[in-house]
Amino acid sequence: MTRLASWLAVLALCAACKQQADPPSPSPPPTPAPAMPATEVKRAQDACKAYVDKVCGCARTMPALDPPCRLARALPDAIQVGIEVGASTDTAQRDVRQVQATVRNIARQCIEELARLPAAGCS
Repeated sequence: MTRLASWLAVLALCAACKQQADPPSPSPPPTPAPAMPATEVKRAQDACKAYVDKVCGCARTMPALDPPCRLARALPDAIQVGIEVGASTDTAQRDVRQVQATVRNIARQCIEELARLPAAGCS
């Protein structure tokens, strides 16, 4: 081999070793979850308050609705806790997204249960 070919072979080996030795660049930090819009929070709170008011109002005259009334009383507090946890700077972004999804599910549950009350005889 000629001297030039030997140097080229050495340089190619060095370049290959350097490429393998370089650590992969760190991935960018995850983008923070956007806060829930105030209108969405208000809508969730209003929906659950309306459900609690209605089911507990009907439970006064319909004893069968007493258990749902007792369970429903926890829903506004669950929404408030979820909002506070999601707004905390100590909460991981993955957890913020999960808490937001939970708040949305609670609001959906309140709306659906409120819609079922007329079928249970609560108008």
